[in-house]
Amino acid sequence: MTSRCARWASADVRVPALRAAILVLFLLAWEGVARTANPLLYVPPSAVLPAFGRLLALESYPDLVPSLLLTLREILVAYALAIAAGLGCGFALGLNRTIGRAYGPILAALYAVPAVVWYPSLMLFFGLDAASKIAFGFLLGFFPITLAVLAGIRQVNPQLLVVARAFGADGVTAFRKVTVPAMLFTLVGGLRTGLALSVIGVIVGEILGSRSGMGALINHAYGLFRTSDYVALVLVTLVLIVGSDALASLVERRAQRWTD
Repeated sequence: MTSRCARWASADVRVPALRAAILVLFLLAWEGVARTANPLLYVPPSAVLPAFGRLLALESYPDLVPSLLLTLREILVAYALAIAAGLGCGFALGLNRTIGRAYGPILAALYAVPAVVWYPSLMLFFGLDAASKIAFGFLLGFFPITLAVLAGIRQVNPQLLVVARAFGADGVTAFRKVTVPAMLFTLVGGLRTGLALSVIGVIVGEILGSRSGMGALINHAYGLFRTSDYVALVLVTLVLIVGSDALASLVERRAQRWTD
């Protein structure tokens, strides 16, 4: 028992140490390459840190906080719409076999189309304001959630439903007690993927065409060759993306423990 705990503790130490070593090597390589390249296009980490400090102090971009809050609101709205529509469509396709067989392949084919193809149409229809970014984030998040619901329902063992009905469970009770727990892990995985894609969709939409939000700030810094500010803004956006994925990962682990 003691040796097993020691191995676990050793693994808990080795993994963060390995990650830290990879990060240090990456920063050193970045520093070395950037110092020998065009300073207008490449900036070393030693130049990014002061720019990052000015950004957080609201010196280089005083509207950082409103832009960040706007992007967060767009992500939340897009993700909420993707959840509502994805769950509704997924359950409709999964619980009705005829509808699922008719429209499931069409949905999968639409999901295979590169999402950026739809953005010009969304921009023409919704304009350059927040609506087009929300629509793009919704579009990216909708498909994985719908397909996860559909796959989760299809992987439920039919014999479990037969046993539940044999013990007197009606359709609603069987769905709540058997179907949902059996598909929960797949559903949570789809929700996590949908969140990540909704975040990416909103930010990419802001970069491609927006007058506000984090993507607009990134596009502004890039267009003016303010490379240090550009990298600093990307780092802030990266924290937003990683933070949302970490939160979704926590929910996914709890769902996995519950289903186990």
